Amino acid sequence: MKSEEIMDEKVLYTLNYGVYLISTKFQDKINGQIANVVFQVTSEPPKIAICLNKKNLTHLMILNSGIFNVSILGRSCNMKFIGKFGFKSGRDINKFEDVNYIIGKNGAPIVKDFSVAYLECEVEKMLDVGTHSLFIGKVTEGNFLNEDTPLTYSYYHSELKGKEPENAPTFVKKRKE
Repeated sequence: MKSEEIMDEKVLYTLNYGVYLISTKFQDKINGQIANVVFQVTSEPPKIAICLNKKNLTHLMILNSGIFNVSILGRSCNMKFIGKFGFKSGRDINKFEDVNYIIGKNGAPIVKDFSVAYLECEVEKMLDVGTHSLFIGKVTEGNFLNEDTPLTYSYYHSELKGKEPENAPTFVKKRKE
């Protein structure tokens, strides 16, 4: 039995998520992408998990570099910015052109535009979950950047009228009626 035969996919829309920019560096290239699956795993020591599609360049670069940063986006973020990092590939464009960022202690970029706070991480483990990988990262640095309200995935959908890219872990292919 297929999952769509036993479940209304809208049930999954009731789960809470944020909207984050995951960035990394491998060799001389920096890249980043929008993600909605970031969560704290432990507090002592602080560890978080991120979930990325295996097709994404950011996934490949984190796999090779073992580092990533998370910029927690605020409600002031706009769809043009999300579109640049969420719907385009770093294989085709330099996503960091005209973006305000600094380089973190781990060498990966920290995006300052629209970011409430950031976390710098070193990958400790990677779990293969099918189309995606779950990266567990030890948090090595973190700080606040502004006092904006963190952007939730619900706000992204209801107020910004955002859509899910096909590579998102929450993407659900629409069924034919």
